[in-house]
Amino acid sequence: MKKTHIKFFTEVGAQKPNSIKNKETPCPFCRIDELEEVLDTRGSILLVKNKYTVLDGAYQTVLIETDECEGELSEYSKEHLYDVLRFGLDHWERMLNSGEYRSVMFFKNHGPLSGGTIRHPHMQIIGLNEVDCMHDFSVNQFEGLSILDKDGVRFTVSNEPRVGFYELNVIWEKDADLTLLADCIQTGAHFLLNHFHRNCTSYNLFFYKNNETSYCKIMPRFVTSPLFMGYGVQQVANNIEGVAQKIKDIYFTA
Repeated sequence: MKKTHIKFFTEVGAQKPNSIKNKETPCPFCRIDELEEVLDTRGSILLVKNKYTVLDGAYQTVLIETDECEGELSEYSKEHLYDVLRFGLDHWERMLNSGEYRSVMFFKNHGPLSGGTIRHPHMQIIGLNEVDCMHDFSVNQFEGLSILDKDGVRFTVSNEPRVGFYELNVIWEKDADLTLLADCIQTGAHFLLNHFHRNCTSYNLFFYKNNETSYCKIMPRFVTSPLFMGYGVQQVANNIEGVAQKIKDIYFTA
């Protein structure tokens, strides 16, 4: 029987600072000298052990993307964007291939509805000892209307979204060009924050690997649909064709 639930230590969670809701909260990722365990660095990019280990049976790390507290992945220079994604993907792959974990989560929270607590740009890479985070993975959740299909990289709008309404996806094969997949991820984040049909302030990036294919789901965050929360019913917006075309027009028209 697959284990799909993980224990969350509420007493540890209560200690976590929240600089998203309270901008007066000192940012722990700006105080580099006070970080307890730095695992690796690349310029201003750091991988550190998470001080607040809220999950039972998990090895929790935080990837601090930049030393600019008000920075945002959608606005990074191309050079820094590629460095961040290469650094993160390398460490994710390393944990996946280590054989130490049942599964490994790699994700990013941005904004007040994303589930995050720290404004400073960061991602998390978490090794799970017993839980399989891929238990509900389906390739169908990433298929859909094509925005770009080039050199082993596909950029799509889901027609069978994981949660509902609008979800963007980047899918790439083993030897795909990292710069192209990174450009697509940045485009997706920038579109949601700047050109989406609603006032979107929050998104998540979720990374998955299935055999030799990797996936990134770029998910705008709003209040979650009661149909999904109560019944697991996903709704698909009736204008995803327009969203796909709008992204093409803004970002990929010469």
